[in-house]
Amino acid sequence: VQLQASGGGLVQAGGSLRLSCAASGRTFSRFAVGWFRQAPGKEREYIAAISRSGVTISYADSVKGRFTISRDNAENTVYLQMNSLKPEDTAVYYCAAAEAPLGRSLDQYDYWGQGTQVTVSS
Repeated sequence: VQLQASGGGLVQAGGSLRLSCAASGRTFSRFAVGWFRQAPGKEREYIAAISRSGVTISYADSVKGRFTISRDNAENTVYLQMNSLKPEDTAVYYCAAAEAPLGRSLDQYDYWGQGTQVTVSS
């Protein structure tokens, strides 16, 4: 499956952005999807994940209550709604797909998109 992340940009602290992860190539509903981010000089970290059906969702503590992950299997797209953004949310955001059930570890994901830059100014 090929993944294309989009929707990043520059926003002021307290603002919102919605990222999209569009999939093509294989039946999207067979994959759990996760969002990760990587800030300069830091390791890539888990943000959120959603199961194949969308019933099971998981968030990192750092974004819980501010970010919402959702999916539309008919549109082959997963979304990440990001509210109350903070400067520390600045990073390149990646979506990834896993043939295994929902997980938080990078090595559980088989396919990765190219990333979209999110910059939050103070």
